[in-house]
Amino acid sequence: MLLWAPQALLALLLPALLTQGEAKHSGVPQARSTPRPALRRLSDYLLTNYKKGVRPVRDWRKPTTVAIDVIVYAILSVDEKNQVLTTYIWYRQYWTDEFLQWNPKDFDNITKLSVPTDSIWVPDILINEFVDVGKSPEIPYVYVGHHGEVQNYKPLQVVTACSLDIYNFPFDVQNCSLTFTSWLHTIQDINISLWRLPEKVKFDKSVFMNQGEWELLAVLTQFREFSIESSSCYAEMKFYVVIRRRPLFYAVSLLLPSIFLMVMDIVGFYLPPDSGERVSFKITLLLGYSVFLIIVSDTLPATAIGTPLIGVYFVVCMALLVISLAETILIVRLVHKQDLQQPVPTWLRHLLLERVAPLLCLGEQSPAPRSPATSHTTKTDDCSDMGNHCSHLGGPGCPDKSPRGRGSPPPPSREASLAVRGLLQELANIRHFLERREESREVARDWLRVGSVLDRLAVLAYSATLLTLWSIWQYS
Repeated sequence: MLLWAPQALLALLLPALLTQGEAKHSGVPQARSTPRPALRRLSDYLLTNYKKGVRPVRDWRKPTTVAIDVIVYAILSVDEKNQVLTTYIWYRQYWTDEFLQWNPKDFDNITKLSVPTDSIWVPDILINEFVDVGKSPEIPYVYVGHHGEVQNYKPLQVVTACSLDIYNFPFDVQNCSLTFTSWLHTIQDINISLWRLPEKVKFDKSVFMNQGEWELLAVLTQFREFSIESSSCYAEMKFYVVIRRRPLFYAVSLLLPSIFLMVMDIVGFYLPPDSGERVSFKITLLLGYSVFLIIVSDTLPATAIGTPLIGVYFVVCMALLVISLAETILIVRLVHKQDLQQPVPTWLRHLLLERVAPLLCLGEQSPAPRSPATSHTTKTDDCSDMGNHCSHLGGPGCPDKSPRGRGSPPPPSREASLAVRGLLQELANIRHFLERREESREVARDWLRVGSVLDRLAVLAYSATLLTLWSIWQYS
């Protein structure tokens, strides 16, 4: 047992001795003699005694100038009802930190270093129009140059308030502002400038996603100094994002169906005014247009400030359809009630048939109205003719004043005279009936002419309405 104890101890110590011998032969230096990496030495040199709560200037009278830049990446959404614009931008800041400077020769020629954002002073520049916190990724580092220049790059999802004008929807152009300013520091402490030239910022669409509903026209810049109190002056930089809606989708889904329905209603005016099928046709169009408005109601922008012009257009088209249907019903009622209808009033005949009809190239005018004296004269002539026939027939009411000769035929009997008189009376009644029916037809024709003039006026009203609305959209 005593002999096995030294052998076991030797077996335990032998691997450790061999490891130390190999380390000595390989020449590996000890850990305490290893030099520190340049990045660690530089980071410790800059941040050991750094105070991030103090503005990084050696002379407190000198303001810190922060240069900013904005590149629009995408237009995410435009909420017309809540007047909110959601954009995704690339935001860049640049300022000089006088406490973050070093000599590159002392640190292995390092000229740029990334440091945590939470470890250094950062200006409190915000966007005044912020209404909600967007889902922006966190960028925990900034770049620092050996002269103290700090570059802070970060993407932002910006949810801002914007006064949206939807009067010209879907041909509208919106101008929304992003105002960058220091929330606390005055211009004596923090001044704001533009990183790039305004011309380069204005037409920079290098990273913009141009496949959505909105098209980026320009990004305008404006610097302004404003004061809330008499002794406090602040600096702000405004970026005006000018965007335009692409109207193709709305033109296909809203305008074209409405125009097709209106064109069909205009074509319906070429049907005869007294046709009952015309009423059914226009009722079908009115129902179809009502269903169309129900379908597209969710597509139209909703706002309490004003009504878009396309909403006014839909209301006017609906009103024209209703007026057209009412006019058709009126004409059909007048034509199909010939025994009860009144003649066209004199003022309406003078206005539509004599004045308006020639202007609308409806040269056919109604004949002059038949006067009551003419009818009375006709009846008198009929009675005179009947009297003459009675005198020739020698009826009871016609005394025999001329002597009959020997060769003359004998006078007809009393029954034959009464039969002839009854026949003549029936013929006179038939003649009067035909005259009254002709007068009724003439009145119906006059109302048809009035209906034709009203149809032509309705066509002109349709055309003028459509052209006016399109002109307003064009020049707006």
